[in-house]
Amino acid sequence: MSDTAAASVGDAPMHLPSYITPPGETDVLFVAVTIFLVLAVFALGVFYFKLHALPEKMAHGSHRGQYQIVAILALVALFTHNNAFWIAALLLAAITPPDFLSPLKSIAVSLRKMSRANDPAPVAPAPPPAPPADPDVRAEV
Repeated sequence: MSDTAAASVGDAPMHLPSYITPPGETDVLFVAVTIFLVLAVFALGVFYFKLHALPEKMAHGSHRGQYQIVAILALVALFTHNNAFWIAALLLAAITPPDFLSPLKSIAVSLRKMSRANDPAPVAPAPPPAPPADPDVRAEV
């Protein structure tokens, strides 16, 4: 073996970068990056679930039926990873559906009033029938 080969094997640079740790010591860069990645994954998960709950929060003040449809669409989007369901839930939560029931109730009330106005005077109800005679009880003579 030549002297230059032996000298180059044992020689190490005098200055090592700070991310290279000596043997037997804790790798600070590895620990820092691991902690950062765990926190980043946790924060990303929290953001993902908050984003999926956005349509439900938007529809919370609306009608019960609309809220339930929005919640079901958001849940289906969460489990199927199909963005169309989430977008549909978001649009349904953002738009107030028209009120079809109030005019129909008003029509029903008006029709009820009109039908009562055309009815003849109410007839008194007939008295209830007498209870049947008990065959076991004999009349005293």
